[in-house]
Amino acid sequence: MRPVCLFAALFLSLLTSLAADFSLMKLQEVRPVMEEILQFHVETKNLTPQVMQRAVKNFVTQFDGGKVYLLQQEIGPLFDLNPKEIREGLLQFEKGEWGIFLKLNEVIQNSIKRVRHYRQEVIRELILSSEESTESLSESYLRFSANKRELRCRIKKELLWFLARERQKKSSPWTLQRKEKVLQFFARQAERREKAYLEGGERGEHALCVHVLKSLARSLDAHTAFYTPQEAFEMRLSLEKEFEGIGVVLKEDVDGVLIAGLLEGSPAKSCGRIFPGDYLLQINKESASLLSYDEVLDRMKEGRRVALKVQHLDGSSDEVALERARIELFEERAQISSIPFGAGVIGKIDLPSFYEGSQDSSSEKDLMAALKELKKRGELLGLVLDLRENSGGFLTQAVKVAGLFISSGVVVVSKYSKGEVQYLRDVDGKVYYDGPLVILTSRASASAAEIVAAALQDWGTALVVGDKRTYGKGTIQYQTLTDKEAKIFFKVTVGRYYTASGRSTQIEGVKGDIHVPTIYSAHQMGERYLDYPLSSDRISPSFIDPLADVNERNKLWFQRYYLPALQKKTSYWKEMIPQLAKNSDYRLARNRDFQLFLRALKQEAIQGNWGSEDLQMDEAVQIIRDMILLHKKKFARTAFRS
Repeated sequence: MRPVCLFAALFLSLLTSLAADFSLMKLQEVRPVMEEILQFHVETKNLTPQVMQRAVKNFVTQFDGGKVYLLQQEIGPLFDLNPKEIREGLLQFEKGEWGIFLKLNEVIQNSIKRVRHYRQEVIRELILSSEESTESLSESYLRFSANKRELRCRIKKELLWFLARERQKKSSPWTLQRKEKVLQFFARQAERREKAYLEGGERGEHALCVHVLKSLARSLDAHTAFYTPQEAFEMRLSLEKEFEGIGVVLKEDVDGVLIAGLLEGSPAKSCGRIFPGDYLLQINKESASLLSYDEVLDRMKEGRRVALKVQHLDGSSDEVALERARIELFEERAQISSIPFGAGVIGKIDLPSFYEGSQDSSSEKDLMAALKELKKRGELLGLVLDLRENSGGFLTQAVKVAGLFISSGVVVVSKYSKGEVQYLRDVDGKVYYDGPLVILTSRASASAAEIVAAALQDWGTALVVGDKRTYGKGTIQYQTLTDKEAKIFFKVTVGRYYTASGRSTQIEGVKGDIHVPTIYSAHQMGERYLDYPLSSDRISPSFIDPLADVNERNKLWFQRYYLPALQKKTSYWKEMIPQLAKNSDYRLARNRDFQLFLRALKQEAIQGNWGSEDLQMDEAVQIIRDMILLHKKKFARTAFRS
């Protein structure tokens, strides 16, 4: 199973060519932007009392989700607005006024000033104190602090936990000076996050616009959202798997700005003079130690060439000038492996997302290349497509990937707010692999990954193995994130999707044919646990394609070339499920490593798989072997009868 990529948490500091010259927003722009989002939304076309009440709560929680700034007495009245206050908020929206959010923002600003005062008090106390935290995890809270004393206590616990975590790293001798440096680093990071709420002038107004739009958009449903340009870039990067930059991943730590990673194929990696673990000393001859972390990132984005001076782990330093280049994120694209079986091989393809770049990078093309490569290694007797950590991506790519395993037919049906229905089809009449196929899923498999799993399960060309169900995201979003000309970035839920059987994966997800628990199975994750998820429903099946959305001019082509090649729904592999599940249960019950894994899973203390790099993939391969053998037995029996 693919480990969680370090870079996923660090893309904020990825050195890129992202333009920094976006315009600052004004408060009068908030209403037009929100009205555009509402225009697209599948259900909510106007701001309602319910949405306004949600937005107020969101405004607070997106600032203080950890409940370490605000007091209950400050927030309680705002969390339970009376009908009159809500009506006033809606009237303000119509006028382009934001009194309710301005009031909230003032409460937040005052809370930041209070916490900064407490934080410095506690830091002074802790520098001279021997008090230590014994907690292995930072504490979480269900409610806001009842009073200032409780709030100060929470701040102290935060600092003690951070000290304990840094001390465990043992990167430097634990001295009084080191302790003070760690505490001030914590304060510096916190103040960086707080800065957006305290800025005045045009930047302060822009920050308020962003916070208001984020809270309003998030109030419509679980997936509608507003993004800053940097956030939009990161989302685009995850979808396209390519960008222009030098390929350095930065991270601020106690000792400075750390080179946390280098991307394969990037100028930074290719130069051979910068390494993970180096510290940044200079950017374009300017000392990094004299710059804030935000200023470091800003300097990194300037110009086509970037001159860096770094300090290596051995204390030596190096200088290098790098020119930006197009970088493809190969580590985040499809990966293949195979194992010999009989006279051929069983293939394994790990697909982390459904991506599509501007040139040759796409999920479909990578899978076609993977199938071609696997067939070179021997007869491809079976295949596992691993979607366990695939959270989605481009809908069009999901259709194309599913289309590799069916001849022609409906992959997914989209239904929009006014009842418009669109059928997304595979129309090429070709099947690139039609043997034993397992789709390996988990509770983290979502959106486009669920489309592929459900579509191939519906048509009967694959069995779904893994957790009892997948994530349960069955909604469609329109987004401006991949539009490089866009000035405002958002995604908005515009419809629901359904598979050929007419079912929706919304809330319920895709149910596994054979249960093989993953590390996610013990966690409460999925659409049902999010705020404001849309409901689920069904439509009529479309195994026999009605061509309802095809105009008369194109219908003749579909009737002549598409319908004759339509995939035939089969129950061939489904009929094997009772025997396959029985065999799997038998193996897992006697697999000591898997039983240890299950026991640890219940205690939520998963450190890794025992005796195997990937227990779930191993079992998926065993199921493929059973499918191959049962198929041969069935074929031999049929041949004997004839």
